[in-house]
Amino acid sequence: MLSLGIALGVLVVLVGAVIRIYNRIARLSVLADNAWSDVDVQLKRRHDLVPNLVETVRGYATHERTALENVVRARNAALAAPTPQARIEAENQLTGALRQLFALAEAYPDLKANQNFLQLQTQLADIESDIANARRYYNAVVRDYNTRLRVLPDIFVARMAGFQDRPFFEIAEEERAPVRVQFS
Repeated sequence: MLSLGIALGVLVVLVGAVIRIYNRIARLSVLADNAWSDVDVQLKRRHDLVPNLVETVRGYATHERTALENVVRARNAALAAPTPQARIEAENQLTGALRQLFALAEAYPDLKANQNFLQLQTQLADIESDIANARRYYNAVVRDYNTRLRVLPDIFVARMAGFQDRPFFEIAEEERAPVRVQFS
């Protein structure tokens, strides 16, 4: 009878440990979803601003059609991205296109002095700062979540429950290079 009580006690402790581990991983998963949602809100703000920015620049730099089309194409790709990983890649392309657009704007003194452009540029800078903060928080939560999926004994519970690694929101390699403006 004593051994049955010990076996039952051990079973209860194991079940309790599995539940605690599962809840910890699930909590981090929810935090990661929430952090991604925060990133998504900031990206939406940027997407809403981009058409206004493109139209303002278009009025001054009508022959710079390629740069403007790249921004519009990158924005549309970012809006249509179905998964966080695809969204991260598309957003990195949009960031690069916007950097190119602002570098291009340096060549147009009238545009640089235009009040609408300056206001849009300030708003975009604020949004980019908010995106960077949301990205940093998202990456911190994903780091904690992904780490939890790899440590013992959590790895066993995570695998049984089907938890998967999440992608980090990293800067694309081409974003690391300085922006070059070339007039052909």
